Amino acid sequence: MDADVIVVGAGLAGLVAAHELTSRGRRVALVDQENAANLGGQAFWSFGGLFLVDSPEQRRLGVKDSFDLAWNDWQGSAAFDRTEDEDSWAVRWARAYVEWAAGEKRSWLAGHGITFLPTVGWAERGDLRAGGHGNSVPRFHIAWGTGTGVVEPFVGHARQAARDGLLTFHHRHRVDHLIVEGGAACGVRGTVLAEDHSPRGVASSREETGAFELTAQAVIVTSGGIGADHDIVRRHWPERLGTPPAEMVTGVPAYVDGRMLDISAEAGARLVNRDRMWHYTEGVRNWDPIWPGHGIRILPGPSSLWFDALGRRLPEPCLPGYDTLGTLRHLRTADGLAGHDHSWFILTQKIIEKEFALSGSEQNPDITAKDRAGFLRERVLGKGAPGPVDAFLREGADFVTAPNLEQLVDRMNRLTDEPLLDAASIRRQIEARDLQMANPYAKDAQVQGIRNARRYIGDRLGRVATPHRILDPSAGPLIGVKLHILTRKTLGGIQTDLDSRALGADGTPVAGLYAAGEVAGFGGGGVHGYNALEGTFLGGCLFSGRAAGRAAARQTA
Repeated sequence: MDADVIVVGAGLAGLVAAHELTSRGRRVALVDQENAANLGGQAFWSFGGLFLVDSPEQRRLGVKDSFDLAWNDWQGSAAFDRTEDEDSWAVRWARAYVEWAAGEKRSWLAGHGITFLPTVGWAERGDLRAGGHGNSVPRFHIAWGTGTGVVEPFVGHARQAARDGLLTFHHRHRVDHLIVEGGAACGVRGTVLAEDHSPRGVASSREETGAFELTAQAVIVTSGGIGADHDIVRRHWPERLGTPPAEMVTGVPAYVDGRMLDISAEAGARLVNRDRMWHYTEGVRNWDPIWPGHGIRILPGPSSLWFDALGRRLPEPCLPGYDTLGTLRHLRTADGLAGHDHSWFILTQKIIEKEFALSGSEQNPDITAKDRAGFLRERVLGKGAPGPVDAFLREGADFVTAPNLEQLVDRMNRLTDEPLLDAASIRRQIEARDLQMANPYAKDAQVQGIRNARRYIGDRLGRVATPHRILDPSAGPLIGVKLHILTRKTLGGIQTDLDSRALGADGTPVAGLYAAGEVAGFGGGGVHGYNALEGTFLGGCLFSGRAAGRAAARQTA
């Protein structure tokens, strides 16, 4: 045998699994179709948000959280409805994950040197129902170092294991088949790709130079999802979300191609919940792209006004930062919108300075570099928008500014093939909203949400602008942002038990085969159900990768 265990995919889940294995003395072959610069996969590019429950950071900010509240939120969001079949293991994974997030997770991360910003973000504020989708309280803990910092210790572990002779990197090796003999997975077979020294994230050559085969006692698949292949996304696009967009921007590098899903199915693994996916509605074209179609997600505060392509204000709960898939469903199913793939934010300079953040490690250089002084200087004490946000405001193809609404709408209309927006109609809608700002209470759901957010000190200090009229000249200039659908996550995948063992069509484990991370729906074939609470994607890779590594280590003892 070439190793005790083969790990397919050098992203976060694969690195965590490899660490669990090598720390127990197992020999690991780590196989990935990209070069060494891409260790850590797409997690490297993430904002580094992690879902924690009843953390010290929450308690210091006056947030009262508990396992019971978090589990209620998770169940309301997931809306598991296939519990006798495709969700049978996902439900168990979900409860185990929330228990971990409310228990050992933070100390385990601290043991790897991962710490958090003192503020806690309030992501996915929900569908406005106590038993429905969304986080009842802030739970989005941003790691110092962003996703880069979360990946860093596990990359270090892998490199040390390689120096110790316990891990062998097989870069530029594309797996085309899982070898199954006697009903057990015992290796991989595939293609050696030409050497390519492209920087991290850049689309690499697919020139073939040879073949390879590796054997082991077990194989762990941690190869990610389908987000970079728009054709596959459209193929599995669920009817409940309307028609798939003709045009989207891409939130993950080109190598997130979903190849290992069907390859695993051919080896006997069961794929479940393939109609569940997570795409953002606040994507903008990156003015300085790294991979093809590179899009960036705006992480909005609650104050921007959101309009559809025809200039109609979106209804609640389709509010900035509230209900991602609810908003996506509305934009794909509402009357007259099927042929339009964009929507709009209208906001003020005052809002963008306080409320806009951009997802991605490269868009947050102060946090990624763990520059605490720079973070304080840029985001708390500084005036104006953070540097990366200001760069998009100046250079981004989807951003326009103007001193008054009529000029703004005219410039917004120039960004589409035909002028769909009527300035007078938009003015009426904004003026109606602005009339709600005269009192500390209001009937407008979005204004209520702004007031609610300002009661949380974390939002008041660093995330939510002081309430004001959009058409107040002193808050200007006005800003319009054209928003695209941004592909991101696969919520379904290989069904697994709580040891990350891949299950076959009959519900029994495929001997020797494990799956973790996005390829396994972050655990169980779909731990999130229909909706995510955010901060749960990296955490799902950590949790399922850890389980896979530990279980495979026991198998190969």
